[in-house]
Amino acid sequence: MKKLLTPVAYINSIFDITPQMLKNKGIYGLILDIDNTLVATHIKKADEKAISFIRSLKENGIKAVIVSNGKKKRVEYFCQPLDIKFLYKAHKPLRGALNKAIEMMGLSNDKVAILGDQLFTDVLGGNLIGIHSILVKPIDLEEPFFIKLKRILEKPFLKNVEFRDNF
Repeated sequence: MKKLLTPVAYINSIFDITPQMLKNKGIYGLILDIDNTLVATHIKKADEKAISFIRSLKENGIKAVIVSNGKKKRVEYFCQPLDIKFLYKAHKPLRGALNKAIEMMGLSNDKVAILGDQLFTDVLGGNLIGIHSILVKPIDLEEPFFIKLKRILEKPFLKNVEFRDNF
């Protein structure tokens, strides 16, 4: 079980990752989470940082799909300025939406990574389907109660973990 909850990298911020870093690792597709990965949970619309990050990926030949457990209205509104494909109500860590995202990118699993802030959804989901999983330090800890509860359950698995600026 511990192996399923171990990402290939722990990073401080998604914005510390460059397209060249991804290419150096053989990654040409990203599955991205929204809340506490690209923006704080209370931010509803993609900010300039998120827009610039997605634009940089596209300009450098990195494909990306947003896969969120959020509702359609929230995910669609967030993704509109990004001009990016997305899947909502993904039920991560279940495999369905994650496999669909990989299919949408037209890449093999070994060329795809998932970036997210939660062990039990993003990392577990990525590891279950055999893609690179990268755990991002949450942007903001002001989260809904259910997420706070999951954070408590994550703590034993994150003991002695050091978040770094690259992978």
